Amino acid sequence: MKHKREIQTIGTSRWWYVVFFGAALLLLASFYFDGATQVWIAQHQNTGVRNFMRGVSRLGDWPAHVALGLAALVLAYWRRSKKWMRIFAAMILACALAGAAARVIKISTGRARPSVQTEAEWTGPRFSPRYNAFPSGHTAASTAFFATLVLASWRIGLGFLVIPLLIAFSRMYIAAHYLSDVVCASLIGLLAAYLIACWMLRNPQSEIN
Repeated sequence: MKHKREIQTIGTSRWWYVVFFGAALLLLASFYFDGATQVWIAQHQNTGVRNFMRGVSRLGDWPAHVALGLAALVLAYWRRSKKWMRIFAAMILACALAGAAARVIKISTGRARPSVQTEAEWTGPRFSPRYNAFPSGHTAASTAFFATLVLASWRIGLGFLVIPLLIAFSRMYIAAHYLSDVVCASLIGLLAAYLIACWMLRNPQSEIN
């Protein structure tokens, strides 16, 4: 039994190495394609699409997600579903954790947004929103929110992942973020969702499905 546990531990450690390496590779690739992505977006600007993407960005920030989570939490309480109350609470906490982490990083790095004309893309600690590009707070919060739902029940949550993807694209389309900003934010959101799910959603699949 002890030998079997040691093998499982080694297998888990190797899996985390693969995940970490894959995430690092993805982030590096996103930095490499920052310029090409911005050029493509600039060449495919459309007034109607831009107005739509601005609307998506306005609704895609953390307050809308928290409001949705609280409304769902109240509904679950009214239906007396402790399982879903815990899930919606976990979604709100994951959203808050990812948003806070993204906020600290973006202030610390001071990356200028694509719309800002400056020679110094990275300026160090800055509180100005014009230099808070990396990572995307919208994307981090939304990814954490809906990824937690996926971890609770992938059949229900998988389709909702289109929302953080749309929000991420909208942030790039309106020149608020680079590709690497939203990729890093997505990774932060996934990590926050995993941590909160491990803490609050012990074996949720067996409870819900």
